[in-house]
Amino acid sequence: MNRDLTHLLKAFGPGILFASTCIGVSHLVQSTRAGADFGYSLVLFIIAALIFKYPFFEFGSRYAAATKKSLLEGYLAEGKWVLWVYFLLSLGSMFTVTAAVTFVTAGMLNNLTGLTIDTAYLSGGILLFCTLVLAVGKYSILDSMLKVVGAVLLISTLVAFFAVVVKGRVVPVEGFIPKELTDRGSIIFVIALMGWMPTAVDLSTWNSLWAIERMKQTGYIPKLKEILFDFKFGYWVTAILAICFLTLGANVMYGTGVELSGNSTVFADQVVTLFTNALGGWSYLIIATAAFSAMFSTTITVVDGFGRAMGETVRLLFFKNAGVRTTYTWMMVTVAVVSFFFILLLSSNLKDLVDLATILSFLIAPVIALINYRVITSKQIAPEYQPGTKLIWLARSGIVFLSVFAVIYVVVYFFL
Repeated sequence: MNRDLTHLLKAFGPGILFASTCIGVSHLVQSTRAGADFGYSLVLFIIAALIFKYPFFEFGSRYAAATKKSLLEGYLAEGKWVLWVYFLLSLGSMFTVTAAVTFVTAGMLNNLTGLTIDTAYLSGGILLFCTLVLAVGKYSILDSMLKVVGAVLLISTLVAFFAVVVKGRVVPVEGFIPKELTDRGSIIFVIALMGWMPTAVDLSTWNSLWAIERMKQTGYIPKLKEILFDFKFGYWVTAILAICFLTLGANVMYGTGVELSGNSTVFADQVVTLFTNALGGWSYLIIATAAFSAMFSTTITVVDGFGRAMGETVRLLFFKNAGVRTTYTWMMVTVAVVSFFFILLLSSNLKDLVDLATILSFLIAPVIALINYRVITSKQIAPEYQPGTKLIWLARSGIVFLSVFAVIYVVVYFFL
């Protein structure tokens, strides 16, 4: 095998984990809702979020390539207060994020198997299973499993997308009145949609942590271009699939008068039906399996990511002599347990739980973006690893973009 290709494959993996984290609630839930409720009106908002958030996710991978350390250590090098800011902001969002993705996963599992288990308690079982698998299998099992799941989901989504495009849009029912984008509820949804498109900005630290873990797994120290190729592959896969899911919602549901349910099991059936309407009833089991796999992959990467990121943060702030594995395991358990209680409290309506998680993510995004920008342009990074002028200006524009929409949300929610 070509030597360059061999090295590229050794670096390949963290980008797939990133894509698996993204292709869950933001795609299956939010992008589908966007298409079902607004047709193609929100395409530009999705594209804008993908473009303006890009630098801050790339900076995580770039930092790992430049320093062979995690972005969290970069925060600490800028000052302990920077890491404290990240820690406090993450505490405010990680439990709702984990609760939201797990709750949707439980609905997908009920739909796939025909179970009638209470979704909240089934969510608890999923969280327990994920924690045990990660505690035993570590990074390697996560890496191997999600490459297979990601391939299945990518193929099934693209097939459904092209089938829907060929079939064309459904005819709106008589008297259909489209939603106004200027309505208060619509503005709040648009900001929630961008909050996790492709995912929350604070998850950018995970890219660096997974890149470092991949180096440990393979024993190979990849070049900058190899790490960035892996990241960009995962990022643009999520971008393409976001448009695919919006198209499914727009072509199959927009104008029909059918509302996506707030019950996670019913919602799961509605999403799977989007695919089967395009491909035929024969595909239901295949698509239901792919949809559950997508959500399960998101849940297990979220449990791993928060466990890894917050475990390392806690170690750097409070327990420098503790083992990385120890803090990782304990933080995973903490995330799983507290998130389960969030599900018990907020499980009455799927939409409310998802919107809460995504909006919180968007509100903290400008701060995390600014921190990432500060780190990647600092003296920690050698000149040859510094981002180019275009990426720097895109990052500055992204900080403005995220800040403006955060202010709009606060004004709309609290004053209108």
